[in-house]
Amino acid sequence: MSRAFQLFQLAPQFDVDEEQLSRQYRALAAQFHPDRFAAASAFEQKQAVMMTAALNQAYECLSHPLNRAAELLQMQGIDADAPEHTQFPPEFLMQQMQWREALMDAQAARDEAAMARLDEEIAREQQQLYGQLRGYFAAEQYEQAAQAVRQGRFLDKMRQEIRKAAGG
Repeated sequence: MSRAFQLFQLAPQFDVDEEQLSRQYRALAAQFHPDRFAAASAFEQKQAVMMTAALNQAYECLSHPLNRAAELLQMQGIDADAPEHTQFPPEFLMQQMQWREALMDAQAARDEAAMARLDEEIAREQQQLYGQLRGYFAAEQYEQAAQAVRQGRFLDKMRQEIRKAAGG
């Protein structure tokens, strides 16, 4: 089992109860906060810092659907983010080009409404992709899940670029 899932005592699956994850994170963060160990030995202080770092890393992993999916794939021996995996379906590549062109046009025109519409469109695409990931994991179709993670990474990056272009 993945250390991230173990830390939060969650079953290793794509869908997690985000409220439960957040509650457990806050409880564990309070329990291991380095300030609570100010009067402890140097060893205990170091352990608290290390535990806090591990806790933050595990929370980051599990709180984002793509990171969580990548973690589940790692458990299957698949590195979805490996650099040798750069091929995408032609239709996805065409969609990327259209989105990039739309962003460039919106930037050139300083059209924040167009950027917002583009961001909403990609957000809808992300939600569809998360639904596909649920199905792939349920059917144990890990290679398809890995491809979806890679596509999702692009969608995340595209949304970051839109927010940056919009000044936020």
